Amino acid sequence: SPRVSLYHGVSKPRSARLMLEHELETIRTGGTWKGERIITSKQGPHINVDGSRGDILNFCANNYLGLSSHPQVVEAGIEALKKYGAGLSSVRFICGTQDIHKDLEQKLAQFHEREDCILYASCFDANAGLFEVLLGPDDAVLSDELNHASIIDGIRLCRAKRFRYKHMDLNDLETQLKESQSSRLRLVVTDGVFSMDGDMAQLKGICDLAEQYGAMVFIDECHATGFMGPRGRGTDELLGVMDRVHIVNSTLGKALGGAAGGYTVGPKPLIDLLRQRSRPYLFSNSLPPPVVGCATRAVELLLASNEIAQSVGDKTMRFRNKMTDAGFTISGSDHPICPVMLGDARLASLMADDMLKLGVYVIGFSYPVVPKGKARIRVQISAAHTDQDIDRAVDAFIQTGRKHGVVS
Repeated sequence: SPRVSLYHGVSKPRSARLMLEHELETIRTGGTWKGERIITSKQGPHINVDGSRGDILNFCANNYLGLSSHPQVVEAGIEALKKYGAGLSSVRFICGTQDIHKDLEQKLAQFHEREDCILYASCFDANAGLFEVLLGPDDAVLSDELNHASIIDGIRLCRAKRFRYKHMDLNDLETQLKESQSSRLRLVVTDGVFSMDGDMAQLKGICDLAEQYGAMVFIDECHATGFMGPRGRGTDELLGVMDRVHIVNSTLGKALGGAAGGYTVGPKPLIDLLRQRSRPYLFSNSLPPPVVGCATRAVELLLASNEIAQSVGDKTMRFRNKMTDAGFTISGSDHPICPVMLGDARLASLMADDMLKLGVYVIGFSYPVVPKGKARIRVQISAAHTDQDIDRAVDAFIQTGRKHGVVS
């Protein structure tokens, strides 16, 4: 009968396929299609890209300190692989905790000057696993409207009352704090650095308000750990509030070796509770030993010296100043995320393609990753870039920008 055929392999799957194909075509025609270029070399400031000839400059990796292919980091991963194997085939509480996991957690707690640390498969998991454990229906969470998607998703999983304040608007945050005063526990949640614009949260003002109204402060430091602040501890160190921020989530997948993994650092009772109840931790395999080995060596390098962390700032300002002088609009300030603002999604995509032809790898960002009308090419500076690399990238931007009428 027609009803039988509808649910047994004819009409429903076919209509679903047509619906999906229509949605994909909408993305393509809207200029927001995100292709994946294929890299045929290790990650670094200079890479090889399938379909492109010769050496390509990479200016869009989160490899802020150039540690993804650092010889000592790579060797540490190899040694961990040989000694501890490829993986644990287990979650942490069954038979998935090795001494190297505990050692890395101790070093990360030391690095951030917090009591304890818990590792996750990613910082997305760390954000997904925190809020539902910490906050209940009698509590409130106050979140910056431009927080990362993983924070938004994590907050959706908890039963706390939700308050969203305007981006970096302390007056609006105070209004939300006043409205939520009947809550048992309140947590102000913000990115330390907002990844699309490279702007930093006003942590001193946030901490002042949190203390005034009896709230806790949480920051996501994925785009700050390792290189912001005099010792690379993050935005809380840079802004002088390390002892006033209660919980920090961050990643091993960017500056700290770039492989994978995330973590939470904070009060020991919170970390202990996360080990008991945080679902991404309880139901995900342990971090593979090679990843742990690489990350541990990266943290050791930063604990031993501030030199790598301090090397990014001058290179960032070189790029920002030269691009501004050339007539480009660069969002954010003093951060190696340097968004070249273009507005139009298709323009951002076309310019990125033309940059690759000139030997510079960058990517256009458009809706839904950023708001409509705010398309940009997000450039990221690394400690591994030389001045010559930066100048070559600026020259390519000028040439491409003139071609598309962005600069004269």
